[in-house]
Formats: sequence, C-alpha cells, structure tokens
Amino acid sequence: MSAAVTARRIAATVLTAGAVVSAVVLPASAHDNDRHRHPRVEISAVQADSPGWDTRTNRSLNAEWVAITNNDRRAVNLDGWTLRDEDGHRYRFDDVRLAGRATVRIHTGVGRDTRTDLYQDRRNYVWDNRSDTVILRDDRGRTVDTESWGRGHHHRR
Repeated sequence: MSAAVTARRIAATVLTAGAVVSAVVLPASAHDNDRHRHPRVEISAVQADSPGWDTRTNRSLNAEWVAITNNDRRAVNLDGWTLRDEDGHRYRFDDVRLAGRATVRIHTGVGRDTRTDLYQDRRNYVWDNRSDTVILRDDRGRTVDTESWGRGHHHRR
C-alpha cells in the first residue's frame, strides 16, 4: 500500500470519527439546555392532611403546609406570586425574598412570618386531604409549578 493511500485512509477515518463525536456531542449539549426549562422555584412538598384529627386548632391548621424551594443559587423575589387550590383559595406572597438554595413553608393557620415559615392566617383548612392541586404562579400570573394528589395523581403535573 502506498503512503498516499494510507494517508487518505487515515484522513477518512479521522473525519468519520469526528462526525461520530459531533453527533454524540450535539444531543448532550441540547440536553443541557433542557435543564434551564425546569423551574428554579418549585413546589417541593405538600402536607395537605395535618397529622391527627382535623380539629381546626391553630396547631392543626399550621400542620397543613406547602413548601416552596428555590433551586437556584440566586435569591428570588416572590412579591406578588400566588398559591392557589382547585376551590379558588389564594395566598399572595407579600414582600418575600427566597434566598438561593432555600425552602419556605407556607402554613394555613395564624403565625409570625420568618425566613423559613410563612402563614396564611386562616381559620379553616385550605388543602383537601383526599384530592387537590396546588398551583404556584409568578407575579405575572404564569404558572411556575403545580402539585396534585388524589384521584389517582400522586405526581407533579
């Protein structure tokens, strides 16, 4: 075999290998962009059924909560954001800044707001024990995340 034929074969092999590597790299980088579509703020947990009997005491009401987590490193201003349920109950965040990589619980009952706990100041339960949906919307009314349970959905929509 001549040196020219060998060089052409090596060049063809290198170009083919380069095309295969490019084909493998493109889907990986496209997948990296999907990560940015996931909400950086999400409903991370819901305790719709407070433990024990539903006595409507403040302690029982506050054992019903929704946790919101900021998965980003940067803080998020939640001012004007809302939590809603299927029956139209609404909680509006007022002057709340959620730190990066932090979680806040929104309790149903009465309490004093802190960095980690907010209170709706209600005297009745909001979240249905058997079946409901929590909808988190930003200050422009866009749905950021939802969480459903009951009626066969124990998963995020």
